[in-house]
Amino acid sequence: MQTRNKIFDDLSELMSNAMGVAQGARGEAENAMRGMIDRFLADRDLVTREEFDAVRAMAQKAREENEALKARVSALEAKHAGE
Repeated sequence: MQTRNKIFDDLSELMSNAMGVAQGARGEAENAMRGMIDRFLADRDLVTREEFDAVRAMAQKAREENEALKARVSALEAKHAGE
């Protein structure tokens, strides 16, 4: 009976080691894939989400300033026409 427990212990240890190796290989594969995707996107001159959001915020601010200036010009024109 003791021999059988030793076999199960050895088999259990072997399976644990195999799982560790498999998890390590999975991590390496994920890192390699992520690197390939990053290089692919960099080669295509695509922007990151952060860059897109920054430019979008700048465009929104410019639109708001433009609308304010239009209103100011209209008010000045109306005032000038009334003189």
